[in-house]
Amino acid sequence: MFLGEYSHSLDEKGRAVMPSKFRAGLAGGCVVTKGQERCLYVFPMNRWEEESSKVLRLPRTDRRARNFSRSFFASASDQTLDRQGRVQIPEALRVYAGLEKDLTVVGVADHIEVWDTGAWRSVAAEADDYYSEIQEALSEDGI
Repeated sequence: MFLGEYSHSLDEKGRAVMPSKFRAGLAGGCVVTKGQERCLYVFPMNRWEEESSKVLRLPRTDRRARNFSRSFFASASDQTLDRQGRVQIPEALRVYAGLEKDLTVVGVADHIEVWDTGAWRSVAAEADDYYSEIQEALSEDGI
């Protein structure tokens, strides 16, 4: 399970260090692709297979589903960690997520998100504002 928030930097070759706690979960390789809100998703291979299956079940007759599938799969890049625990972020994905130097790597249980640190601060602040309200709503539903 991927948990926590970690500050890292993108190196001059476009590689991002994965936190040491995450490396065992990525030992079998991973896939980096576009995420929502202009972050990147990093899926371990087993989770990639599950996520891919979900996307493949979307109806091809729905334009939104086709566009989502195109973006999700066309941007995907299978990667392996190097000896220093770094993953290569292809240039197109770096541009999509606005990654230049300072990164925040976030564990989101079954996958990892890679954010430009400034963007992460903004998204995290918004999420924190809603956190207590969301918990109250979940509690009311008996969850």
